[in-house]
Amino acid sequence: VQLQASGGGLVQAGGSLRLSCAASGRALRTYVMGWFRQAPGKEREFVAAITWSGVSTYYADSVKGRFTISRDNTKNTVYLQMNSLKPEDTAVYYCAADSQTATISFTPEEYDYWGQGTQVTVSS
Repeated sequence: VQLQASGGGLVQAGGSLRLSCAASGRALRTYVMGWFRQAPGKEREFVAAITWSGVSTYYADSVKGRFTISRDNTKNTVYLQMNSLKPEDTAVYYCAADSQTATISFTPEEYDYWGQGTQVTVSS
């Protein structure tokens, strides 16, 4: 499975961005999908995840109410809608796929496929 993240950019605080993660090589419909982010000098952290059906979603407390994860299995794509962005959201955002379990995974070690990352910069 190859994952390609896109949609990052520079935005002012309070603005919005929509990240996309397109998969190729294999259908994602049975995989749990997640978004992580990594700021300079910090560890990669969990942002959001969604089960294969899209019924269940989970968010880090820091983004709850502002970010929305969704998926379109017919397009083999996962999205992260980010609203009310803050400077502390600045990071490289990565999408990831967990092919091993049907339940949500919260740590990077549990995901076995990763995209290349897309930079999100929020100016104050």
